[in-house]
Amino acid sequence: MEVLFDNIVNARDLGGMPTADGRQVRAHRILRTAHLHDATDRDIQRLRDEYHLSRVFDFRSLGEAEFLPDREVEGATHHLLPTIDLSEERQSGQAIPQEAFLNLERHIVNYSFYPEVQEMAADMYPSLIRSEYSQLQYAAFLRLIIEAPEDGGVLWHCFQGKDRTGWGAAFILSALGVPQDVIIEDFDLSNAAYKDLVARLSYDVVSLGGGEPEIDVVQAFMGVSTKNFRSTLQLIDREFGGMDQYLRNQLFLSDDDITLLRNRFLIYDGPTGTRR
Repeated sequence: MEVLFDNIVNARDLGGMPTADGRQVRAHRILRTAHLHDATDRDIQRLRDEYHLSRVFDFRSLGEAEFLPDREVEGATHHLLPTIDLSEERQSGQAIPQEAFLNLERHIVNYSFYPEVQEMAADMYPSLIRSEYSQLQYAAFLRLIIEAPEDGGVLWHCFQGKDRTGWGAAFILSALGVPQDVIIEDFDLSNAAYKDLVARLSYDVVSLGGGEPEIDVVQAFMGVSTKNFRSTLQLIDREFGGMDQYLRNQLFLSDDDITLLRNRFLIYDGPTGTRR
């Protein structure tokens, strides 16, 4: 469910999502957003009073977090967990320098014409899923949620709250038993948040002679590629034995961990409205 803040964009409360066993995710407990740097005082108060946040997870790089530091939420512990190994990216010949990522909107039209960037856009999700570094960061994310106070809410974000944040949502929602088609629908909602930006930059690309490969770069970096998300979920099935095995073997969740998460974040509303 979209949450409208004054100045926190692409925010969604994942409460209400159905699970395969007939329960649903509790409202006001798990929240995904873009960065919190521009949050207003009223936004911060809502995060504290409505969501009772105990944990905030920032998936951005150290450079991104230093460039636009989050505003603090009173009562919440902030965890910086960069989910992309930039040293690994540089060794692989990354074509977009770190400084450009700090203002990607300004640079992405020009970079969309680089074959290396087109390849990077297509491989963004598979490389994240296969990276042992990224796996360890997401494993830490889930472990810290498990260890968080039971009555506190959690929030996670990256810069725009779409790709790195979207995979964080995919992992926790999968652990909670939310069907894959619902997870894909949530992932795709980031395109609604950024559709005007993607349309404007795609127009600029076409005006410079670009075509589908260049537009795909804009879509991947400024929106989300739901097509690539689906294909990467299929990659998880082929290479890791499915999401359940990925959660257990790559992200180190045990049966007890999954039971704890489901007991904490799921509810069942029976005929009398009782919750358990």
